[in-house]
Amino acid sequence: MTQTRNSDGRGGDEAAQHYWQGTFIGDEEAGRRLDALPAAVEAALAEPLETETVLAACDALATALRDPAHPVRARLAAHLPEGEDPAVLAELGGLLDRRELTRKLRRELGGATPGRLNRADPRETVYEAWAPVGMVAHIAPGNAATVAPLSIVEGLLAGNVNVLKTSSADTLLTQHLMAELAALDPSGALAARIVVLRFPSSRQEWLRLMCAPADAVAVWGGEGAVEGVAAHVPPGCRLVEWGHRISFAYLTRDAWSDAGTLDALARDVCLHEQQACSSPQVVYLDTEDAGEVFAFAERFAAVLATRPAAEPDASAGAPDPAETAELTTTELMARLEEHLGLTRVFAAPDGSWRVMADTRSPLTASPLHRSVWVKPLPRKALIATLRPMRRYLQTAGLAGGRTDIAELARTVLAAGVTRVTPVGAMLSSYAGEPHDGVYALQRYSRRVAVQADPARFATTACLDDLARPVVLPRPEGPLLGKEDVQERSGEVARADAELYFRSGGSTGAPALSIFSYDDYDTQMHAAARGLLAAGYDPVGDRTANLFYCGAMYGSFISFFSVLERLGGVQLPLSAGPDHRATAQALIDLGADTLFGMPSYLWQLLRAEGDALRAYGGLRKVFYGGEHFTPEQQRTLKDEFGIEVVHSITYGSTDLGPLGYQCTEMSGGVHHLHADLHTMEILDLAEDEPVAPGETGRLAFTTHARRGQHLGRYLIGDLGREIPGRCPCGRHAPRFELRGRTGDVMRVATYFLNHRRFLALAEEPGGHRGELQIRLDAGAARERLTVRVERSGTTDPERLREVFLAGYPELSSAVSERLLDLVVEAVDGPSLDRSPTSGKLLAVVDARR
Repeated sequence: MTQTRNSDGRGGDEAAQHYWQGTFIGDEEAGRRLDALPAAVEAALAEPLETETVLAACDALATALRDPAHPVRARLAAHLPEGEDPAVLAELGGLLDRRELTRKLRRELGGATPGRLNRADPRETVYEAWAPVGMVAHIAPGNAATVAPLSIVEGLLAGNVNVLKTSSADTLLTQHLMAELAALDPSGALAARIVVLRFPSSRQEWLRLMCAPADAVAVWGGEGAVEGVAAHVPPGCRLVEWGHRISFAYLTRDAWSDAGTLDALARDVCLHEQQACSSPQVVYLDTEDAGEVFAFAERFAAVLATRPAAEPDASAGAPDPAETAELTTTELMARLEEHLGLTRVFAAPDGSWRVMADTRSPLTASPLHRSVWVKPLPRKALIATLRPMRRYLQTAGLAGGRTDIAELARTVLAAGVTRVTPVGAMLSSYAGEPHDGVYALQRYSRRVAVQADPARFATTACLDDLARPVVLPRPEGPLLGKEDVQERSGEVARADAELYFRSGGSTGAPALSIFSYDDYDTQMHAAARGLLAAGYDPVGDRTANLFYCGAMYGSFISFFSVLERLGGVQLPLSAGPDHRATAQALIDLGADTLFGMPSYLWQLLRAEGDALRAYGGLRKVFYGGEHFTPEQQRTLKDEFGIEVVHSITYGSTDLGPLGYQCTEMSGGVHHLHADLHTMEILDLAEDEPVAPGETGRLAFTTHARRGQHLGRYLIGDLGREIPGRCPCGRHAPRFELRGRTGDVMRVATYFLNHRRFLALAEEPGGHRGELQIRLDAGAARERLTVRVERSGTTDPERLREVFLAGYPELSSAVSERLLDLVVEAVDGPSLDRSPTSGKLLAVVDARR
């Protein structure tokens, strides 16, 4: 048998020991495919791989690995090396968690979507991204079960095709792990980028074929292993060495006198039996006194003697015969040198540990298995002593006072150390930590740049928007409403609950939304890209931020952050009741661009119209939270000379920015932020998609969110999809907002829509101001009051006639004496508004 494949891509027969792009195959088939590897790599790279596809699959696999009862974990446990604790799968799950991988991406490549060609500086049309090197060949070690799969995941996060070699003595754990990961991606993009081969290093022809098309070769092991692989690395190919390293502890006098320091040092020595590169092999004392070295070694030996015996385990078990011989030889040589006064040895009777004090400072490798050298090294000689070994240095565990730590850290880093920790934490790590002085994802990536014509690309924030659509995993799970999301907000982990906002409360009680700063940063960058698309110029525009501020409302803060990321000139005035002072500030400071809520901007321009018209400097308005009606937009342009009126963003407090306008759009038409969200348009009555072009309920699934799953969230808005590609050239889907579900009122047995009243008031009514509907329960029948903003031409009676003539359902309700219709003109400030956001309340239902 040469190959087998289950329906989910997971293999069956053990003879099929290689995993090749979704299929388990045998030796004969693997040999044939290796001959054609360059073509397979080229075909895989021709198809895009979204970072979100990798994150979603890894997160799903992480969930399975952390669940002891999950069938995936049970299947994989059968392939663990003999004696390996199944808990290693849970540890692996923790490393594959979305939170950890997103933090890794941000730390190493600067963002959660590093492969997108975004502007490096928003003020310039220069686009940069991290691109895959192409194909990475991974030569995995044989003594660490999790290294191989994690190496492939790193290659996938960078977008590469990955071909990995495991030892012929290894189990098929990596093959089956990768099969499970690929099975969680229905698009097949991950499977196309994964090949795992199992063969001995003596099979040089396979090694040569595997490395020939590689753009980077990552190899674990000592100098011999690296040299054996390097012979097959083609010219120009990047060789990434993850070789053996030596680590040490360094103690000042105060620290080595403290019993707590010795306990912490013993933990570092005994954890994993010194098998990790970060395990201390030498303990240096800041002294030149041999007597102090011998005395410390004796004290430390007494501490080691109290430690429990080593637990047998596959990765750090008892020494093999060669290791035993090295341990014996090293100890005997040290004992012989005792007669010369150079050393002193303290060892367990059963040989389970040994402390070897040596009066000579040069770094000496330990034979491991709880074998430690203790040496003198005054800090003035640190660099001269350690620098000759700089290629092999990794971790320095420091113990001393605060000033000592600061000074010593700089010194050991200058000597060649790449990592400094406290004693007792030498083997601990953090998400995204550099390994051996480099970031792995950067080693598997290339930094690329595109320069574009500023005139033609002034409103293009991301080149990829013009090149191809973003394809994110399909939303799954139940639909969520606002109450469901509020309930889930209480489940957000403390580590992810870093920023709190409340909604404006225009459609109900203010709701709490929680973000991590990483999520907030991602969303602000997305909103910034949307503003560029709408025609904002971060170089030339002078912007007054006139959104409401305070009471945990997010608009002012968010657009302050957006302008900060754009590098735009900002006047953070906020919306205030003193319109005269605000207008004077606009004039004095030369503002030409306004950010704000339409209702507030309308009040400001109406109240201070004479001064602002005389100023004549306003050119752009970007609004959010509400809409300017077409008549209001005409007023802005005709009376105030404003040239650009666009939506600043479409979004919600809990989901963040959802859509943006380009220069080809107006009104309620937006592009979807397709790199952050997927959108569904569902029937008004059934939870099924509407027919193309039909209006339905908008449901959003946000993918770029840490710690809170917001999937298939019905936010209360209505909309319809606009088919085809936008004239601006972007592939992002387009949709038109068609009001809110709350704008549809059931009155006197009829369903009436606020937007219909607004359209009739404008044309043919000729009304240019704001409009609000109030519902009251009268003694005999319900009352619907249309409150319109008073102007010199407002005629309530004429508007009433327009409503009755143009809205048959309303006319029927009134003629059947089921409803009283009243139209009244009021001053703009007397209309009901949200106290937090300043939004006009479209419908005020006072019947309850």
